Parts: sequence; structure tokens; C-alpha cells
Amino acid sequence: MDKAKEKVQRFRAREQRILDAALELLLEHGEEKVTVEQIAERVDIGKGTIYKHFISKTEIYMRLLMDYERSLAERLKVAVENAEEKGDITAPARAYFESRMADPGKDRLFQRLEEKIITLNLAPEMISELHAIRNSNASALNRVFERRMEQGMLKKVPAYYYYSTYWALVQGAVELYHSKSFSDVIEDREGLMEFIMDVGVHIGDISSRKPPESSQTTGHPAGPSFG
Repeated sequence: MDKAKEKVQRFRAREQRILDAALELLLEHGEEKVTVEQIAERVDIGKGTIYKHFISKTEIYMRLLMDYERSLAERLKVAVENAEEKGDITAPARAYFESRMADPGKDRLFQRLEEKIITLNLAPEMISELHAIRNSNASALNRVFERRMEQGMLKKVPAYYYYSTYWALVQGAVELYHSKSFSDVIEDREGLMEFIMDVGVHIGDISSRKPPESSQTTGHPAGPSFG
């Protein structure tokens, strides 16, 4: 292997170890207690080496946030292709919910990090880049919603209703997962998350609805619909 390429690979591998270590520490201790020194110690490198990769702890956090959003973007891309080419119409919804709800602790951590970075105006350019990725994900989902509404498979509402509902459902599910108020009520957190995901995947689905048998045989109009 060319020495220059090998050097680049080692640099990138070390950078990923820094990101992995930072995430581990954040999940263990919370964002208020993690220091660059702790990250360096976890990776077994000097503090100065960290700054060869990242100019600040905030940049490390922003990379984690953007990698998380890019990972969702990649899953959505594959899911949309499966929906269009293989007819798996629920694939995009499943990809969204599974990506965000697979690890509620990580999703909640990233929500807090983003809010604090925005509030303190620490990395406005990187936040703009993050939001551009997220908006692209939303647009991809909205196009799926619009096609499914045209096909008569989803209830017709503005497409952003669905994306907004997905977002709200995940936010609520993540908070519920960590809620101390519900800790005595919820016996199976993982099962509950699976149930919420299943509800989310089928929101607005009218593809399986059929008119009541009586309306077909007697010609009388069906009763009022609530969907």
C-alpha cells in the first residue's frame, strides 16, 4: 500500500476511535462531565493529538450529530429504493423509526447536544449543515408520502403532516422510555418501543380499508367515517 494512503487510513481510523470514545463517555457520564482529556485517555492518545483532528469538543459533538443524521439518510435512500423497486411501501417509515428508536439513549443525548449547541450559538455553520441533511431526509420522506397518497394508500393531508407526526412520535417515545414517572408502569420498554414503531409505520394507512358489507348489498350509504 502507498505510504501516503496508509497514513490517511491511520488518521481516519484514529479519528473514528476519538468519535467512538466521545460517544461512549457521553452516554456514560452526560455532556456536562465529559472533557477532552477523558476522551484522549479513553483512546490512549495525547490531548494534543485530539486537536489534530478536531478544533474543539463542540466539533467532536457536531461530527457525532452529523454522522447520526447521515446514517439515517443512507438508510432512507435504501428504503426508498426498496419501496419503489420491490413494492415494500413501509420500508421508508420503518427505516426512520428503527434508525431513531433503536437506541433511545443515544437519540435523547443527541437531542440535548443539538439544543445546547444552538442555544449557545457555538457552531452555526455546522448546525446549518446538519439541518440541511435533516431537511433532505424530510424531503425524501415527503415525496414518498405524496406518492402513496396519489396511489390511494395514505389519507390525503399535507405531506409534512406525516413527517411531523413521525418526529413527534419519536420524541415522545424517547422521553417515555426514560420517564421516571412511567418506570413502575412500563414492564417491557423494548416491547413498547416496537409497538410504537408499528403504530408509526401504519399511520394514515387506508390501503386495507373496505366499505361495510351492508353498503355494498343494500345500496345504503355507509355510516360516518372517522378516518
